[in-house]
Amino acid sequence: MALRTIVQDGDPILKKVCRPVTNFDDRLATLLDDMKETLIDAGGLGLAGPQVGVMRRLFIALDERDLPEDGTMPEGYEPKFIECINPEILEESEDEVTLYEGCLSFPGHNGAISRPRKVKIRAQDRHGETFEMEAEEMLARCFCHETNHLDGITIMDLADHFYEDDYPDEIEEDEE
Repeated sequence: MALRTIVQDGDPILKKVCRPVTNFDDRLATLLDDMKETLIDAGGLGLAGPQVGVMRRLFIALDERDLPEDGTMPEGYEPKFIECINPEILEESEDEVTLYEGCLSFPGHNGAISRPRKVKIRAQDRHGETFEMEAEEMLARCFCHETNHLDGITIMDLADHFYEDDYPDEIEEDEE
């Protein structure tokens, strides 16, 4: 496995629509393994093909469903990933939530984005086998975020407004 370079803001690849994956071979397996290592190193929740310079419809997501509720990783924890190749969102709940969302390709930018609380997706695994799954809350948000990347849509396109990481934790209010 090897670390891949994460494509950053300003690279035109982030605005392009990806092509479907048609070859389920050793090259694909190596790419997915490299993406996992890159995601762990970067400390993110998901990573899409174009974010590592690959214009194919695929992403990986950290499967946080078995983590403790506080999101901490217990000592010795081996992260589990969901690999989604040629994903499509089949259903989205009407119930949405707006949260600040970051992106490894836009470090320091956190955009307020409304996403469905629940989604159902269909995708293929690394062997080409089709599966469907439902995701809620953060995993649903991640699936939507990464699927957007495959269509050339980023948080910069979707955010109502941004909270920058370098803002103070507390904003002092003017006293009257």
